[in-house]
Amino acid sequence: MGNSPSIDDSGSVGYPERMATSGRSRRQPTLAEAKALGHPLRLRILRLCAQDELTNKQLADRLGRDPGSVLYHVRMLAGAGLLEAAPVRAGASGALEKPYRSTGATWWLDGPLVGTDAEYAPVEAFQAELREAGLDSIAIYERFYLHLSPDDAAELDRRILTVLDEYVQTDDQRRDQPVLGGMLLLHRLAQRSGAGSDPVAE
Repeated sequence: MGNSPSIDDSGSVGYPERMATSGRSRRQPTLAEAKALGHPLRLRILRLCAQDELTNKQLADRLGRDPGSVLYHVRMLAGAGLLEAAPVRAGASGALEKPYRSTGATWWLDGPLVGTDAEYAPVEAFQAELREAGLDSIAIYERFYLHLSPDDAAELDRRILTVLDEYVQTDDQRRDQPVLGGMLLLHRLAQRSGAGSDPVAE
C-alpha cells in the first residue's frame, strides 16, 4: 500500500503519512524496520508472536526450522523494536524460559516494503500460513478486478483501512473468538501485447 519509497539520510523510508481512524498516524518505517520485515520467515514469526508468547524453541518447532537460524531472525526483529521479550516463565519441565511477543507496531507502518526487493515477502508468508492451515481454514474468499486510477486505488485503500482499523483496535474484546488471518493485495493484471482494455467477465 502507498507509493514507492525513498530513503532519506535519517534511514527512514518515505511514504505519504496516513491517519488511522483513531487519530493515530501511520508513520514511515525506519530502515531497520523495513529490513526486518523483508523476509517471509520473520513475518511469520511476528504473526505467531502476535497470537501467543513463544520461545525461540517453540518458534523453531512451529516453523520446522533450526533454532539457531530462527534466533537470528528473532534478534533482528527485536533489534528493530518489532518483537520484545515477555516476562520469563517456567516451562513444562520447570526450567525458566524466555518467550517473545509482538509489539504490534507493524500495523502502524505505512507500506514498509512497497517498491523494495522484498516486496513479495508478505505474499510468501501468507502462502506458507495458508498451506499450514489448510484450504478448509478459508472463511471468506473474494476474487475481483476493477478499473482504477492511482487516486481511485488510494481511496479504496483508505476506506478498507478505516474498517480494518476499527477491528484491529477492538480485537482484544474478541479474544475468545477464533483467530483469522488475511491479506488484501491489488496488482496490475498482465495484458497481451495489443490487447484492448475492454473487460472480460469471469
